[in-house]
Amino acid sequence: MFGRIVLLTILALPLIEIALFIVVGQTIGVWPTLLGVVLTGLIGALVLRWQGTAALREMQFRLQRGEMPARAMGDTMLIGLGGLLLLLPGYFTDLVGLLLLLPWTRELIYRLLARNLRVVEVSASYRRPDDPELIDLDRSDWRDGPSL
Repeated sequence: MFGRIVLLTILALPLIEIALFIVVGQTIGVWPTLLGVVLTGLIGALVLRWQGTAALREMQFRLQRGEMPARAMGDTMLIGLGGLLLLLPGYFTDLVGLLLLLPWTRELIYRLLARNLRVVEVSASYRRPDDPELIDLDRSDWRDGPSL
């Protein structure tokens, strides 16, 4: 179901953007419309740099404290996606990008995801295969000799 919604959104996105360009262009004029697209692109680049850097710092801080930075990783991904959408030309992508930059919108996304996700603990181990031709040496067992 989610995949179909994403596919339909991707297919409808160019039509939505064209329709919004026409409506905004007729409302405020061609030059202000184009200026708005350029300005949101610049704002997107600045916000991506500023908030993205802050989210990465938060992630590093949590890792240094020995915590799993799941929330910081989610924030970093959503902020990055929001900044990318602001960089793309179009008013619909700008609106979605701005919404992704707002903390309360990200909180809503986390709550929606939490309903549908299940956390599963996975562990694995590794055991070296018993190989009769394997010779395990310590440093004291090895000595450089003449090459053959």
